[in-house]
Amino acid sequence: MREITGQQVSELVKKLCVEANTVLPSDLCQAICAAQKEERSPVGQAILGDLKENFEFAREKGLPICQDTGMAVVFVDWGQDCHLTGGALEDAVNQGVADGYVQGHLRLSVVGDPLRRVNTQSNTPAIVHLQMVPGDKVEITVAPKGFGSENMTRMKMFNPSVTQQQVEDFIVDAVSQAGSNPCPPVVVGVGLGGTSEKAAILAKRALLRPADQWNTDPFYRDMEQRLLERINHLGIGPQGMGGTTTALTVAIEPFGTHIAGLPCVVNLGCHVTRHASGTL
Repeated sequence: MREITGQQVSELVKKLCVEANTVLPSDLCQAICAAQKEERSPVGQAILGDLKENFEFAREKGLPICQDTGMAVVFVDWGQDCHLTGGALEDAVNQGVADGYVQGHLRLSVVGDPLRRVNTQSNTPAIVHLQMVPGDKVEITVAPKGFGSENMTRMKMFNPSVTQQQVEDFIVDAVSQAGSNPCPPVVVGVGLGGTSEKAAILAKRALLRPADQWNTDPFYRDMEQRLLERINHLGIGPQGMGGTTTALTVAIEPFGTHIAGLPCVVNLGCHVTRHASGTL
């Protein structure tokens, strides 16, 4: 049994908080550059050029890509042959988030209570999703989520009689209704199946998939490509200023569900759908 300390977890989370907020994943950088070449609107081309300049400058100077450095969503894939010592996992993650945001001079955007609204001054608590996996390693992904995009989340509890076309229409409408609010071009994460909370987590995890990768299931791959084409015909365009690039990619994560329902959650990531991963 391999031992991992809470301090190791905190140190990795701290590093990933800063990295995720200052270095855009290479697949998204490439997607934005490719979109600029294909964008038909001159205004859209110029905006995509500005976005490229912004993420390059942030990486070179070690500055946040966006002023909204988000609420820290932390995915922990914990190897079942590892034993945590020195405290609770959530405490270790929250310590890492606090250190990363405060010492990294990132904006502190989290309140401790949803109604009393007092800032915690540490960007905690973080949202922690723990998944036990085979092996003796721990993989941690920090995905800061800005709320311009998070507020555009849509959920629909469909009846099982719903058609695939109706599901696709709902997803496209979610992007259409969001308009410029999520800072397009967006990444469209879709969770299908499970229960309401499972679908929401699936949609959030879908945003972690590289922008140049489609679903390995041909059925869902075709659905993703069809949705991307429809969404990019909405005309919202980069930053909502019009154009042919409203989304960079669509990622669908399906899961088994009950015979009486079909949960669907759409979670949008902005043009800086940030995340960074590390392994212990």
